[in-house]
Amino acid sequence: MVKLEDAVTARMEKNQEKFEILVDPDLALKLKKGETVSFNDLLAIDTVFKDAAKGSTQSPEVLSKAFGTTEVNEIAKKIIQEGVVQLTTEQRKEMREAKRRVVINIISTNAMNPQTNAPHPAKRIEIALEEAKIKIDDSKSAEEQVQGIVKELKKLIPISFEKQQVAVKVPAVHSGKASAFLHRHELKKEEWQNDGSLVAIVEMPAGLVSDFLTELNHLAHGDVETKILEKGD
Repeated sequence: MVKLEDAVTARMEKNQEKFEILVDPDLALKLKKGETVSFNDLLAIDTVFKDAAKGSTQSPEVLSKAFGTTEVNEIAKKIIQEGVVQLTTEQRKEMREAKRRVVINIISTNAMNPQTNAPHPAKRIEIALEEAKIKIDDSKSAEEQVQGIVKELKKLIPISFEKQQVAVKVPAVHSGKASAFLHRHELKKEEWQNDGSLVAIVEMPAGLVSDFLTELNHLAHGDVETKILEKGD
């Protein structure tokens, strides 16, 4: 059982009533993510409060009406899964850093330098975030923030979310396997030649081009022609 001084509050409102419990912050976060935890270790005290800070408890009648039970573990699970769990400073820091890494990965994978048609390395994006003093919003998902962040990054570095197109020519001996591989991507053009070779154009985020070329060359044992198309090609 977590010590009271180490516990945080998990709370929710239902039927215009407030329900609060005191919990281990790490175990509560695991339970909220769907993991199985020990309620003996999770709860600091086997009580559901109206106001934990004041020590005022909820009545069995109110609990039964709101949750259909007075069993503390069942109620605690619902409060944690459906309500709000107070996070520790360290947890907030870790979650913010994880979200920051997701933002960097999304941008480095999907964006490119329009001056060179090459992707920006993740490290360059990370440095630009620091230079621009861009803060990650705890209340928004990484995906929701990307467009706004890219708009700010454009003030520092040339960056575009336009996709790149790669022209591919594979000889007949590898064309069957290559076709299956190419169809896993956004295929813009596919033409089978009289000699059985395959010519195609594939479109993808700039940051994926390098891995695409590596895998295609491995599949065709290097016997493949590729060209990254410029605008107007």
